[in-house]
Amino acid sequence: MALDVGKVRVGVALSDPLGLTAQPLLTLWRKGRGEDMRSLVRIIRKHHVTEIVVGNPLHLSGDISPWALKVQEFAAELHTRCGLPIHLCDERLSSRAAHEILDHAGHNPRDRKHLIDQVAAVVILQSWMDAQQHAEARASLPEAQ
Repeated sequence: MALDVGKVRVGVALSDPLGLTAQPLLTLWRKGRGEDMRSLVRIIRKHHVTEIVVGNPLHLSGDISPWALKVQEFAAELHTRCGLPIHLCDERLSSRAAHEILDHAGHNPRDRKHLIDQVAAVVILQSWMDAQQHAEARASLPEAQ
């Protein structure tokens, strides 16, 4: 599962059972930290989630932004509540990629509020899964002699 944590909404995406592709699940409208956590734990249990990827909103320079600190605190609290591994994934440019995907699909820019966070979560999850598959493939190659 991947989360794109914003101040107002949290986009949620899930992988397929084989862990090859990411799909949007829902947009959670934030209501308060406790209620947000309870909602996410229910989603985690319902969908038998085993790992969580949280978008880490770094500055373009790679430095930690003030919002990244808050997202990291959010991720730590979620880990405490659900006990699952949480991976922070650089999400720089994920929102831009999400807008490009929705443009390509023909979605009106004024009607995106309920979709953009889900699509950003898909971008984050797919990026993380691709990186994991790439790392596994590199690890299985024989070393150059």
